Amino acid sequence: MTENVINLHKPTDPSTGSDAPTVLTVVPDPAPTPRLPLWIRSGRAIRTAVTHDVTKTSARAAARHALYVYGGTRIVTRRAWEARTPARYERLMRAAEAAGNLEEAREWEERGQHFREARHRRRMDLLHSPMEAAKGAAVSAGTGVGLLVALGVCMAIATKDVTEVVTPLMAVIKFINLMITIVQVVWGPAVTIGPFLALLALWTVGAHQKAAPSWSLPEQQRSSEGEPITPSIVVKALRDLGVPALRNAIKEMGDAGAAMLGPIRIAGCGVEVDVTLPSGVSTIEVQNRRRKLAENLTRHEHEVFVMLPVAARTVRLWIADSGALDEPIGPSPLVTDETATADYKKGKAPWGQDLRGDAAALSLFQRHLLVTGLSNQGKTASLRALALWAALDRTVEFRIADLKGVGDWAMFDGLASVLIQGPTDDDVVDATGMVEDALEEMNRRIRVRQQDPKAVFSPLVVIVDEAQVAFMCPVKDDQKNPYGGSKATSRYFMAVRRIHNQGRAVDVLMWQGTQDPTDQNLPKLVREGAHTRASLALGTESQARMALGDKAVDGGAAPHLLRQGLDKGTLVVASDGITVPAGQASITVRTHYINDDEAEAICERAKALRDGVTTLRPVDRTEERDALADILTVLGDAPRLLTQDVLKRLAVLSEDTYGAWTFSDLKDAMEAFGEEPRKSHGRMSVHRDHVLRAIANRDATGSASASE
Repeated sequence: MTENVINLHKPTDPSTGSDAPTVLTVVPDPAPTPRLPLWIRSGRAIRTAVTHDVTKTSARAAARHALYVYGGTRIVTRRAWEARTPARYERLMRAAEAAGNLEEAREWEERGQHFREARHRRRMDLLHSPMEAAKGAAVSAGTGVGLLVALGVCMAIATKDVTEVVTPLMAVIKFINLMITIVQVVWGPAVTIGPFLALLALWTVGAHQKAAPSWSLPEQQRSSEGEPITPSIVVKALRDLGVPALRNAIKEMGDAGAAMLGPIRIAGCGVEVDVTLPSGVSTIEVQNRRRKLAENLTRHEHEVFVMLPVAARTVRLWIADSGALDEPIGPSPLVTDETATADYKKGKAPWGQDLRGDAAALSLFQRHLLVTGLSNQGKTASLRALALWAALDRTVEFRIADLKGVGDWAMFDGLASVLIQGPTDDDVVDATGMVEDALEEMNRRIRVRQQDPKAVFSPLVVIVDEAQVAFMCPVKDDQKNPYGGSKATSRYFMAVRRIHNQGRAVDVLMWQGTQDPTDQNLPKLVREGAHTRASLALGTESQARMALGDKAVDGGAAPHLLRQGLDKGTLVVASDGITVPAGQASITVRTHYINDDEAEAICERAKALRDGVTTLRPVDRTEERDALADILTVLGDAPRLLTQDVLKRLAVLSEDTYGAWTFSDLKDAMEAFGEEPRKSHGRMSVHRDHVLRAIANRDATGSASASE
């Protein structure tokens, strides 16, 4: 108990000059802090000491080194046992039997029998070895003594001293005595430190083989992420996969479960190994446990792919080096090689790399294309990369509708004959008209092919990016037919379906890019009409089946397991236009990324290969149309154009104004100013010079009227 503190204040009032009364202030003692019992304070101290990092590190180190000795003893004992017994052959024989390889089992049985016979001969030889050893020792001793005596005689003759006869013999006796003395001196310390040397040897074996559990390792070594893939690691990962039949079969194989494995091959930025599963284990059981298998292999799920090769009851594991899939691949050959060209019929577009690191190229010849995935995963970039390659073939014509409308396809202005950019319903109407015009062109080519089976046509590629906007469009035309939807009355849907049905035969191809596929924004008949189907990261397995089909997903394709945002540009492709490993239904491709500036440069090279293309772009429908100016626009740089082609281009330019125009309407528009379409090579054509004169006549008439 502390004493009370008394403060004495005696202030002086300067105004009165007299002293004020003394004030006594008593400050009470603070409440004493209760003292914890000794057993609680001791327990806390012990807990702090036990849980301290230094204590845990020391305990872990002691356990680790002790377990190294224990593990080294087990390893040395096992080696000695297998060296002296046929246990090794029996273990390998059981492993071969468990794997169903009876021929290999018979081979190991024969080797075991040879080992037993050789061991029996060695044991029989031991029965006669003591007598043989005694005889050999006697003969050796007699021979040695005789040689030493003969040497002594020679020395005695040379020195003329008879005592030299025994000198060599005495030298040998003294040497033997020295060795005995050395052994007597060394024997005591050797007996003392021998056990310690033996323990050190066992510790060395255990440490080299890492015969200690991971919890006992130092913190920086405890994580095994990224460790090299070895047969034992693969077998252990399969054993712990949670498949009872597989676990029991591996246990019966002993430590030779690696008999299931083929050779581990370096494959690109990872390794590849074929695993022959034991009887009673299906491949689907391994496929369905991909995540657990990856974790058992100290990899992330996206770094392990389970595929089905040709061989029955076999899975092919591709295991990436840790973190390798997060590294970007190199630039596209279209960017690095400015002299690159394309061949639509015989060539393949350089799209990227497969998981093995080999170049992945896609044939576009007479193949409809569908690329899908979640938003912002690289869909437009991967689709555009194929179009950029095809643009380097001057025979390929493009008609493009970008229903996102943010300029991803702007570099095709002057390269595509039609370019629509925008997400509105009016843009969907224009895109539908573009697809229907391509359908009409397809029908025209089919009629020509019927008359001339050998007719050859230039490829026409119709690209609709963000096609889900078209399928979901609610607008209806004058006959109440919807532009969107998936019914027989849907104009966009039916046009795409018809091109899918017959377009490839006359090189009219449909390429579509769409995101987040559902039955509403990507109808079943449309997605199944594509010959090449590719998918970026998706949200669910059901979406993966929509994108690639049941066969590809059942065969191991898993775009829904790609990481959103991290695996941008990584596609799972199902197509006969790309080299797919034998027995597989799909291939994973990491595509080259071509940015806007690089795409612009490639398009400029493509334009240089062509005579000049006038790109038609829909304009504001509320604007009053100038027929002669529009005719001149659709003519572009061409000196003349067939009348029917002019009418088609006018309809694309403005469906509302020119969609119902006939030849008579076109003729009337020009005749009003003194010109009209005329025949060229027997076909009615519109000449650029005539249109220019009609415009000049109109302007002259307008000026004269204004002056009056």
